[in-house]
Amino acid sequence: MSAADVYTVRQFEPADAASMYAAVRASLPDLAEWMPWCTPDYAVEQAESWVAFAQQAWADRSQFPLAIVERASGAVVGGVGINQIGWEHRVGNVGYWVSAPHRGRGVARFAAQQAALLGFGELGLTRLEIVTLPHNTASQRVAESLGAAREGVARNRLVVHGVAYDAVMYSLVPADVAGWGGVVR
Repeated sequence: MSAADVYTVRQFEPADAASMYAAVRASLPDLAEWMPWCTPDYAVEQAESWVAFAQQAWADRSQFPLAIVERASGAVVGGVGINQIGWEHRVGNVGYWVSAPHRGRGVARFAAQQAALLGFGELGLTRLEIVTLPHNTASQRVAESLGAAREGVARNRLVVHGVAYDAVMYSLVPADVAGWGGVVR
């Protein structure tokens, strides 16, 4: 069974806050290393705020957060999206995370594919970047599994917990995804 059979990717809905909170709490130690918003005191109110922000961001077209949802339960198990959009040059950044109980099943790859299809399709972007910390090999494996081109290491590219780090840069262009098919709902 493929990740597409078990999971879907869609816009966040108000009812997603509780399962978003549970997904973050289930992954707190791992996520906290990569995600500055993921702190030991992460609370359901933060999940509610995120869902409201995600809906407003879509309305503003400032970024496009998506929920990764387990089809059977309807629970959020992670997030993916396109942010840091430069409309003038039609470029954006793809980011993703998957809660610990759902890792190793191709979920991040599936979700990142859906985000890329949204970016190159509905949004009309011509370049998507995936930027990872050098020791985040799991995210790098996802980027490589998508066929993203590794472009090198950008110095001081990411600031995590207030510290600037070098980052591994990957890119996707429309030709890279031409054979994927599918659409984001």
